[in-house]
Amino acid sequence: MQVLSARVPVPVYPLELDEVGHPQFRLYHYEGSMPNLSELLVPHRKDHYLLVFVKHAVGRQWIDMTPYVLQDNTIYFVGPEQVIVKEELSQAWSEGIAFTAEFLSLQENASLRNLPLIQNPQNGHELRLTDADVRFVEDILDQINREYRQPGDWQQRMLGAYLTVLLTYLSRLYTEQFPATETSADTLLLKQFQAKVDTHFQQVHEVSEYAAMLNLSAGYLSEVVKEQSGKPAIKHIHDRLILEARRLLFHTEQALKEIAYELGFADASYFSRFFKRETGVTPAEYRSNIRKMYQ
Repeated sequence: MQVLSARVPVPVYPLELDEVGHPQFRLYHYEGSMPNLSELLVPHRKDHYLLVFVKHAVGRQWIDMTPYVLQDNTIYFVGPEQVIVKEELSQAWSEGIAFTAEFLSLQENASLRNLPLIQNPQNGHELRLTDADVRFVEDILDQINREYRQPGDWQQRMLGAYLTVLLTYLSRLYTEQFPATETSADTLLLKQFQAKVDTHFQQVHEVSEYAAMLNLSAGYLSEVVKEQSGKPAIKHIHDRLILEARRLLFHTEQALKEIAYELGFADASYFSRFFKRETGVTPAEYRSNIRKMYQ
């Protein structure tokens, strides 16, 4: 893959308003037309959730450095943190739904934040649909589209209701295609810890600080996290830092000192030592090797 980078952080694209003008929710529809060409080969993030039902398309996209060759009758989904690169995309027949975290935070939609598709604990981004799944998804999308085109006092609740049905259905498929172990209180604590890390990793690097956020002792948190995940709590923090560092090294031309600062390190030399300790290579070596691999 040709990597096109800028000397700026990975850009974050907002949810753009269409003629309907809903600030937290938008539909996309392509019938053989091209999606936004300005996004091709440009590494970026969304500031919202995006769910796309691909009926037919030829091309490939990258989500967090993993390539996905677009498949017919497949759902692709990303959240606000993932880095996306679209490439080799020709005509597409697809429908998409974009919605913000604020939309999910509305009282009637609050439970949606806990659905597997939204939490995405297995870091999956592709759901294959059977013929029956396709019929169900198409029917719900038709209902959403009709409601979307009829603004009124009840539109917000109706969109939330239809989205609840769709995301619940897709979450069931998610758990079938990405099976996980049975949830327990300790498993939930692990997920809470991981969510805190995902939110605060750039500023907070110590287990004790996350334990304070969860009103626990550092020792107890460490014990549960190690038992549930097989690796120490500090390793989760380090792994999240390394993931973000890899994203920035792969997708941008930011200097090492800029990346170090963005990730909360005091200086570039400390960041470089940390990166080599965790990965076995320096940041510069990683950047060079990964780009050679995908050229």
